[in-house]
Amino acid sequence: MKHLVDLIFSLQNLESLSAPANGDDKEIRRLRENIPPPVLAHYDRLIARGKKGVALVRGKVCASCHMGVPLGSLNTLVNGDDLQLCGSCGRYLYMSAEEKTLFLQPPPAPKTPKRKPKPA
Repeated sequence: MKHLVDLIFSLQNLESLSAPANGDDKEIRRLRENIPPPVLAHYDRLIARGKKGVALVRGKVCASCHMGVPLGSLNTLVNGDDLQLCGSCGRYLYMSAEEKTLFLQPPPAPKTPKRKPKPA
């Protein structure tokens, strides 16, 4: 599944170019052949509506609609187990390797408050 999200993201990047070169047409066709028809149909519906088909996840938030992504979906994206759709805008979610490492880092340790000595 991890590979599938990369294919969809690459397809979006190639199709978003204003004037694709001749070599890009072949690459677009190759990418479309490697994406399952139901996934491609959903992607094409979003594109037909003038939206992007894939949204980046930045800071646990969908970069397209700016809504928080549930932790379960984030874990699935990090593990690459399955495709994830944004619950708000319906786009496929894509998490870069950089975001994955930030997500996997442990949270900072909480600061312990300094206690004032009790007066004697």
